[in-house]
Amino acid sequence: MGERPLSVDAIARQLATSGLPHPLCVDIARTWIATGSFDLDQALAAATSLRRSLLGPVVNATGVLLHTNLGRAPLAVFHPPAALNIELDLDTGERGSRQDAIGGLLARLCGAEAAMVVNNGAAAVLLVVAALAGGREVLVSRGESVEIGGGFRVPEVVEQSGARLVDVGTTNRTRLSDYERAVRKPSADVALALKVHPSNYRVEGFVEATSVAELAELAVPIAVDLGSGLVDESCPWLPGPPPAWLAGEPAARQTLAAGAALVTFSGDKLLGGPQAGVIAGRRDLVGSCAGHPLARALRPGAHVLLALQSVVLSHLGRTSATDVPFWRMATATVESLQERAEQVVASVGWGRVAATEAVPGAGSAPGSTIASRGVLLAGDHLAALRRHEPAIIARVADDVTVIDLRSVDPADDHHLVNAVIDALPNALG
Repeated sequence: MGERPLSVDAIARQLATSGLPHPLCVDIARTWIATGSFDLDQALAAATSLRRSLLGPVVNATGVLLHTNLGRAPLAVFHPPAALNIELDLDTGERGSRQDAIGGLLARLCGAEAAMVVNNGAAAVLLVVAALAGGREVLVSRGESVEIGGGFRVPEVVEQSGARLVDVGTTNRTRLSDYERAVRKPSADVALALKVHPSNYRVEGFVEATSVAELAELAVPIAVDLGSGLVDESCPWLPGPPPAWLAGEPAARQTLAAGAALVTFSGDKLLGGPQAGVIAGRRDLVGSCAGHPLARALRPGAHVLLALQSVVLSHLGRTSATDVPFWRMATATVESLQERAEQVVASVGWGRVAATEAVPGAGSAPGSTIASRGVLLAGDHLAALRRHEPAIIARVADDVTVIDLRSVDPADDHHLVNAVIDALPNALG
């Protein structure tokens, strides 16, 4: 008689080493048996592959500080296993608003009359246009009717809001007179002018754009989608002057001071917080957004609000350079990165240290780079580094693997060392 095949339960128990719960191991075992294969290693590989497809921590060694595929701003989220006063007024004991506390903090940070939070930057734009211009016209420069990754296309967002998009100017040049002409048309029903920061590209040469200060002369409110989440161009939360790579990046406080009625921006970019969308500006307009039916559908949960509150308090307390992971990475000195890179190379006895260029990422400060240091390994070792636990995500240039230290937390340097050591045998063939 032949050897009796293993049962589904027996196979599933052997797959438990993958870390998956038993029901998922059972599913894999059944699939494995159905194929007629008796190679347990293949079943283990399938279980491991499934586990690695789940969300988990990785080490971002790409040099892209705000990497959209890696969750943008890294942030530790601590939520105690307790109830929160998310919609309870502790003074009166009555129901409150989840927007009051965080809205007040963000308004203070941005120099606005009021502010509110939704679940991402695109949602902020959608809610503003729906609440203030539903069924009416929204003016957008042809040069700003853009797509900013992930299918975020300004014309489609305006369409979904129920407003009507009116293109003004040309792709490369839009003047105040273009907006004024659109407002003055006899058939015009303009409710809002929307200015959109291009974020992930730049147009240079024979170009002209209309400033916020100029647009403030219009007879309709101006909403500005900043995108990047820079709240103050002076960066008062940093001990020194603003970094050079931020030059020219529009900020919420200065945009509102220039005459914008509202600004919108993402929480997980230069703010350094969780995924969220912020609407800040005139109290009456923020109130209209908060009162729109979409506001409930787009509202964030307690975890996001608590994490965002922590980041905003750090900015207000001017401790972000040490408390907020993104700003720690962005402001690390080149000398410290050089020292860390040398330690990694010394520990593994392979590779070399070289000057590299990191980027802010996520459409923030397009075209800007930040001086950095990295470890260079001859050849393409991306797959081997990804197989490590935790996975190391690097980049390749000219058949050289670049491990950029600026986007790596110093606490993860030992993971880099171990991953490079594991990749070394494959490199030597």
